[in-house]
This record gives sequence, C-alpha cells and structure tokens, in this order.
Amino acid sequence: MNDDLYHEAIMERADRAAIDHRLTDPDASATVDNPLCGDRVTLDIRLDGERVAEIGHRVRGCALCQASTSVIVETAPGATAVEMAAAEAELRAVLAETAEESADLRSPLAIFRPVRAYKSRHDCVLLPFDALSEVLRKAAARPR
Repeated sequence: MNDDLYHEAIMERADRAAIDHRLTDPDASATVDNPLCGDRVTLDIRLDGERVAEIGHRVRGCALCQASTSVIVETAPGATAVEMAAAEAELRAVLAETAEESADLRSPLAIFRPVRAYKSRHDCVLLPFDALSEVLRKAAARPR
C-alpha cells in the first residue's frame, strides 16, 4: 500500500463510510458504478427546501472512494446543490493541480492532494461526487 496515497486522514475518513447508512423514504436515490475498478456508490437524499436535510449511503469501493463519500456525508447536510457543486469543483481543482497550494488546508478536500500524482485513482475520489450530482438532480426533478 502506498503510504502517500493512503495516509492516515484518508484511512480515518474511509472507516467512517465503511458502515452503510441508507435512508428510509428518501426524496431520491442514485447509484453510480466505476466499471473499471468495480467501485459502486449509492446515495439517498432528503431535502428541506433547497438544502440537504439528510444523506444516506452505501459504498462498495476502495479507501479513496469511501473517504470521498465520508466527506460528502459530513458536509452535505445543510448545504444547497450549488454549494455542493462548488465543493466538487474544488475537488476537481485539487486533483488537477490547479488549486493553489495556499488554498485552505482545513478543507476536508485537502486530504486528497496526494492523489494528484495518481491519475488512475481520480475516478475513485470523484465517483461519490458523481452520485451526489445524480441524486441532487433526481431530487430536484421530483414533483412536490
């Protein structure tokens, strides 16, 4: 195992997402797969107006996929779809090396900086955000 890639913060986050927490009667659910590596993420969402009230998850994937899901589960409640899209953009910038080194290191997304050097692992980190985009899209399209 690569110690740079699977550092302590990643492993701690991954452990948090290892236990499934699905929602009963969510506003929407979405499952996305990475057919290349077999990762699969399911997210359930309940909204309160424009804000995420609650989010559930099931992850069958590597530590990076689990860690990324954990970040979503911890930061999405109370956020809007626009705010979560901004978080995804920040993550993509971190992975693409376009985020400034002086960017907020307290951001939960900063733990993914070592993944920059492993382009083949970017999809593992981004898969949960793909699921989040899909579940938010479905929830927004649901008749109220």
